Amino acid sequence: MNSRTIQSRIRKLGNPKDAGILQWFFKTGPGDYGEGDIFVGVRVPVLRKLVKEFEAADEATLEALLESGIHEDRALALFILVRQFEKGNELDRARIYRFYLDHTRRINNWDLVDLSAPQVVGGYLANRSRRPLYRLVRSRSLWERRIAILATFTFIRQDDFTDTLALADLLLGDHEDLIHKAVGWMLREIGKRDVTVLKAFLKFRCKTMPRTMLRYAIEKFPEPRRQAYLKA
Repeated sequence: MNSRTIQSRIRKLGNPKDAGILQWFFKTGPGDYGEGDIFVGVRVPVLRKLVKEFEAADEATLEALLESGIHEDRALALFILVRQFEKGNELDRARIYRFYLDHTRRINNWDLVDLSAPQVVGGYLANRSRRPLYRLVRSRSLWERRIAILATFTFIRQDDFTDTLALADLLLGDHEDLIHKAVGWMLREIGKRDVTVLKAFLKFRCKTMPRTMLRYAIEKFPEPRRQAYLKA
């Protein structure tokens, strides 16, 4: 097994019509956040089915896939990394976590972050110091900042909200809409588990936080309460 074998399988599954739709959906045009990204038109469910076939891929193979300019190559590499992380022992998980952080420049679209950061970064740091997230959240890279906040999804599922709220505070002034959406999404997830915590966070921030962030955070509120926050 090598990267060329895997890439050949992906190419055979590609669909030009789907590729065009994905190019548009993931904003790959000049000046867009995904500028230059290339799709061959393989949908996520199909990529997930390939994971079992190639889950034994070694680090060199996964690195070659991550270095590819084809989006689906990078996505499959990350799906495989997640599978290896979930099945691995502590040494495996530490290695995969370090490998992941060494390649964040290639985890360069929102879906790539979202399908891997909670499992790998959040999974590794769940019972460790969260300090690495505070380095990532101050990065100039949009994707590293998104990795930081998405990693906390794992903590939220364990009813641990502290770092999500702290990172959200640090990202209130972020200029990227994709960060506003990610933070709002994580705040909404907190609200599903403890709406009192979410309301307390919003109390002194709802008037100044980005509008998109607020909309995402309060999406599950009853309509009268949603409107009250938006009008505030």
